[in-house]
Amino acid sequence: MKKILVCEDEDAIREFEVITLRRAGYEVVDACCGEDAIKYFEAAPNDFSVVLLDVMMPGIDGFAVCQRIRKQNSNVGIIILSAKSQEMDKVNGLMLGADDYVTKPFSPSELTARVDAICRRISVLAPEVSHNDQLVSGPFTLNILSRTLTKNGTPIDLTQVEFQLMELFMNNEGTALERKNILIRIWGENYNGDDKIVDVNIRRLRMKIEDEPSNPAHLQTVWGFGYKWMA
Repeated sequence: MKKILVCEDEDAIREFEVITLRRAGYEVVDACCGEDAIKYFEAAPNDFSVVLLDVMMPGIDGFAVCQRIRKQNSNVGIIILSAKSQEMDKVNGLMLGADDYVTKPFSPSELTARVDAICRRISVLAPEVSHNDQLVSGPFTLNILSRTLTKNGTPIDLTQVEFQLMELFMNNEGTALERKNILIRIWGENYNGDDKIVDVNIRRLRMKIEDEPSNPAHLQTVWGFGYKWMA
């Protein structure tokens, strides 16, 4: 049974989230503040599959908790939950390492679907042995079995979404991939969030792999269409 950490300071909303996820078959640990969420996570950083974080909380807010958790674990799924719907709030959460952003209010089915989708993505972190366990493109080497990326031999720390993006692009070198196709391949056909999540994750990935993120040599934009990978 996969374990979910829920951090929400409003009791009624937290109870709703906990009940919804337990009914969906998940084990749930709940925290009423950012400090408690960090304490629970740091006590067992590899036990949780997904962390749900409210943004607006007294003390340590959801963005700070997200950043702290992401530094400790690149594989755990992180979903930001907030009543804020401004574009910059979504971008900020994603740039800090969140995998998804859900705006309140949301239905039980939407919450469960988003968590299910992240859990499915995480499940590929333990792939079956393949005849092609390593992808090499220019200075980059992507090891499928160890889930690691190096550039000129130097390790680059990736989230599970970033790793899947690199795998997708390096398997399709020189091919322009449509934004919608990238969304379906990485987030799933039933993803009903903002498709700009693709652009934000590309921006975050460029900051890690490019010498000049504002003038990318490898992860290039195909204007009006999507992106392509060049060695």
